[in-house]
Amino acid sequence: MTNRIWNFSAGPAVLPESVLEEARENLLSLGDTGVGICEHSHRGKPFVAVAEEAEVLCRELAGIPDNYKVLFLQGGASSQFFMIPMNFLKPGDTADYLVTGEWAKKAAKAAKPFGNINIASSSEDANFNYIPTEANYSDNAKYVHFASNNTIYGTQFASPPAGFNKDAFLVCDSSSDIFSRPIDVPEYGLIYAGAQKNLGPSGVTLVIVRDDLVETGNSDQPEMLQYRIHAASDSMYNTPPTFGIYLMMLVFRWIKANGGLAAMETRNQAKAGKLYDFLAGSSLFSATAKEDSRSLMNVTFVTGDADKDAAFIKQAEAEGFSGLKGHRSVGGMRASIYNAFPSEGVDALIQFMKDFEAKA
Repeated sequence: MTNRIWNFSAGPAVLPESVLEEARENLLSLGDTGVGICEHSHRGKPFVAVAEEAEVLCRELAGIPDNYKVLFLQGGASSQFFMIPMNFLKPGDTADYLVTGEWAKKAAKAAKPFGNINIASSSEDANFNYIPTEANYSDNAKYVHFASNNTIYGTQFASPPAGFNKDAFLVCDSSSDIFSRPIDVPEYGLIYAGAQKNLGPSGVTLVIVRDDLVETGNSDQPEMLQYRIHAASDSMYNTPPTFGIYLMMLVFRWIKANGGLAAMETRNQAKAGKLYDFLAGSSLFSATAKEDSRSLMNVTFVTGDADKDAAFIKQAEAEGFSGLKGHRSVGGMRASIYNAFPSEGVDALIQFMKDFEAKA
């Protein structure tokens, strides 16, 4: 591919070039059908085959048991913020939320009209630069919600939360680290993720939900907001985002061809490790997240001088390093290095940072 630069965007994010190349060919004709992927009916055999392969590969890669549904929904992960409590909370019910970033905070806020929301832990006291090690769980919570990776602040849970009410089920917003490492699906009642960071383009939300929850969810909600409706319709209650699901299928193929989730974890540890090692030895740049909470997906760092940060970002952009400006909540820089981001791009960034530091 020509004219490709290093894309550190937090999302929508970099996709494998082989996936983009195959998608480009199938925009005009999906295989030998003579009809482009965006033009196929979602009820037709060619797209149904795509959707079925996407689910099979998703299940295979994550080891999803048969008693879980795999759904491809719309509305982004943010729609899950209210869809989850609408389905699983009744008046007077309690849910526990672990607030470790802006999106977890928004999820808790969105749930408040539907039940008693207990903030079991929060790292807002330090601008979300760490993952709390303790939580004050409710005795009667229906579920415990957390975000496994915090894109804005560059923090990540090393393992799922533990110690909560044994009758509660665990809900994970895995939008920014889904399929970046192995996942023990039976630990969770529901996992959801926007596709636009590790799985494909924006517009598709992957939901993995246990069968019993699908069946016992509240049935007095609008049909589009009931998991049972989407499960019964194989994610085709209405016209699904066909191109997005197709691209997800291609990304699943790419992950499988590159060794699966265990290989993704090794790859991601190596990429992030190089960048964090450089930051640890730098006299100019420093990581913002606490060492035991750092993300493998989003590396946040600063110089400590807002003017130098701005100069670095400007020069980086000119040299073909895109998307490095940090979120306004943190400032500085953020390198998002999801599954598809190549190791060579991390090496190139480190060399650029070395050169910038030498001249600073």
